[in-house]
Amino acid sequence: MNYIALNDFKKAWVFRHQDLPIEESDLDQIKPMTAQRAAVLWSTMVSREQDHPDFFTPHDWVGKEDNWEEVVDWEQAWEQGVETLPQEICDYLKWEDNTTVYFCLSREHVIETQFGVFKRCWQNFMFLVDGSLLLGKKRDAAVQFLESGEAKLGLRPKGN
Repeated sequence: MNYIALNDFKKAWVFRHQDLPIEESDLDQIKPMTAQRAAVLWSTMVSREQDHPDFFTPHDWVGKEDNWEEVVDWEQAWEQGVETLPQEICDYLKWEDNTTVYFCLSREHVIETQFGVFKRCWQNFMFLVDGSLLLGKKRDAAVQFLESGEAKLGLRPKGN
């Protein structure tokens, strides 16, 4: 078993927020991973040493400034209630809606969904921002969402 039921996810309230309703069909595609599966993905795609974004160092690809090309603001669009993910982020990623994506909170907490779902429900996901990473399956581009309201856009090095 790679996933837990959304209702069993301790932060599921962000997807049930009354001011930001999500269609049932999208809720069905928001799949929190089991802690074991999340740890494997985190170790493979994010960091073998650090468990949480607060602890990234230059030894982690995420902690190396050279891997980040651009910084954009996400918070202003979020506060204005913009319904879809800011265009600058979409333009940078160039992912199809059916791309499998991973929203990585920590070694224990990773949520899998489709990019189209993430784009529609991005405001809900932003309640979980704490240096969280958006990674695509078999994709090099990455986004790190920061509590400051900024998002760093960059590339994961090959092999990570």
